[in-house]
Amino acid sequence: MARIKTTKPKMYNYLWLKIRLWQRLNGVTDETLASFVEVSPRTFRDYDKSAFNMPIGKLDNFLLASGLTLEQLMSL
Repeated sequence: MARIKTTKPKMYNYLWLKIRLWQRLNGVTDETLASFVEVSPRTFRDYDKSAFNMPIGKLDNFLLASGLTLEQLMSL
C-alpha cells in the first residue's frame, strides 16, 4: 500500500501565517503591519509565497510593536 505523503508548513511559513492571521483578526492594514515588521508592503507578496527569506529580526520587530509574546502569537 502506498503511503500518503503529507507536508507540514515550514516553521518560518507557519510564523508568517500566524502574523497574517493576527493582522486579519485585528483589522490591521498592510501599511501598518509593514511598519511593525519594518519592511515595505510589497515585500509581503514575497513572504506570502515563502517566508524563508524573512530575517528573524523582522519577527522580533513585529512582536515588540504588537506587544505579543511568541507564545501568544503561536496560540492564535
